[in-house]
Amino acid sequence: MTFALTDADRGRIAAAVTAAEARTSGEIVTILADASDRYEDVALTWSALVAMLALAVLAIAPGFSLALVDRVMGWWAHEWHPRTVLSLALVVAVAKFAGMWLLQSWRPLRLALVPGPVKHARVRARAVTAFRVGTERRTVGSTGIVIYLSRAERRAEIVADAAIAAKVAPEVWGEAMAAMLAAIREGRPADGLCEAVARVGAVLSEHFPVKPGDVNELPDRLIEV
Repeated sequence: MTFALTDADRGRIAAAVTAAEARTSGEIVTILADASDRYEDVALTWSALVAMLALAVLAIAPGFSLALVDRVMGWWAHEWHPRTVLSLALVVAVAKFAGMWLLQSWRPLRLALVPGPVKHARVRARAVTAFRVGTERRTVGSTGIVIYLSRAERRAEIVADAAIAAKVAPEVWGEAMAAMLAAIREGRPADGLCEAVARVGAVLSEHFPVKPGDVNELPDRLIEV
């Protein structure tokens, strides 16, 4: 699955927005984000869990653990004292924590370790933030809507302004979301975004038909962040 977009793809998406808005007074904004969060808190949690697991193994099976260290270090008849055991525990915990943290610097692994509900919540939160910054109450009649796609998480959200939300239930956007994600899974992100724009535009045209003298208030181009 790829998210590579060409200038021609960006032009098609902008043209789809222009065409959809020709039939409605609503304003459609498309946003493509590289990622919705860095998930550093999740990486920190995994690193701490790995460190705690290593300490748990040392506590549950100290004889095995200490014998393994002796064997690796080549020590013979080594006598372990409380201070050296505690020092070993500290070294092991720090090493495991640091190692897990470094492993998660590879983004695919970090994302793979993020639970699905957490990804969903972060993408939704970022979509709402983008909507509030660039769309909310920036149109006459509060008729702006954001189609937000997050590349790293492979997730999308649709966030509507107050006037649209009052007339259109969130479930209505499900078809647009499904069509977009289906095309993206097939490696056709531009087609997916164009399809979502067309379906959103069709819904908006029913509830917010174009008015005489309607002005384009928000950009039609794809916004990439």
